[in-house]
Amino acid sequence: MVSALWGAPLIRVCSSPVSSPSVSGPLRLVSRLSSQSSALSQSGGGATSAASTEARSRALRRRWCPAGTMLLALVSLLSCLLPSSEAKVYSRCELARVLQDFGLDGYRGYSLADWICLAYFASGFNTAAVDHEADGSTNNGIFQISSRRWCRNFTPNVPNMCRLYCSDLLNPNLKDTVICAMKITQEPQGLGYWEAWRHHCQGKDLTDWVDGCDF
Repeated sequence: MVSALWGAPLIRVCSSPVSSPSVSGPLRLVSRLSSQSSALSQSGGGATSAASTEARSRALRRRWCPAGTMLLALVSLLSCLLPSSEAKVYSRCELARVLQDFGLDGYRGYSLADWICLAYFASGFNTAAVDHEADGSTNNGIFQISSRRWCRNFTPNVPNMCRLYCSDLLNPNLKDTVICAMKITQEPQGLGYWEAWRHHCQGKDLTDWVDGCDF
C-alpha cells in the first residue's frame, strides 16, 4: 500500500513535470544551484590560476629588473631629457655679462676672457652639452665638469665635491655651474684643470673674447 502511494507521484513527475509543480520546482532549483556552483568553481579556479601567473611574473621582474635599477634608469633618463628641453646656447657677450654678474672676472687671478674662452672650447657655450667617456663618466654643462670627482651621475663611490647631481650642471641658469667651477679653480691647478683652457687659452691674448661686449 505504501509502495503504491509513493510510486504514483513519481511516475507522474517523470512523465509530466508540469502537472506537479510542487516537485518539479525544487528540481529546477537544485539544477540552478548546481550550475551556479559549477560556474563559481570555474571562476575561482581561473582567479587562482591568474593569481599564480601574476606571482610568477612579479618574481621574474624582481629577478631581472630590481626596483632600484628601474628607478635609477628612470631618473637617468629624465636627467637626460629634461635639461635638454631647457638647453640654452649663449652668445659670447651674453655669457660674458652673466659670468661677470656672478663675480668670475678676476676670480683667482683669471680674467673674464679666460672664462669665456674656456666655455667656448669646452662646450661651444651650450649649457646642455654632455660628453660621455669610455669609463662611463660624463663631462657636463657649459664648462664640461667631470662626474669622476665633482658631481654625482648615479655612479657609486664618487667624491661629488660640488655636492650636486651632474644634471644640475645642465641648467641654463648657470648658478650651480659657476659655484662648482669656482670650487674647481680653488685647486692648485686653477683653470689648468681644464684641458680645453690649457690648449686654447693659456698664455694667449684673449681680449677679443670680450671685445665689443657692453657691460
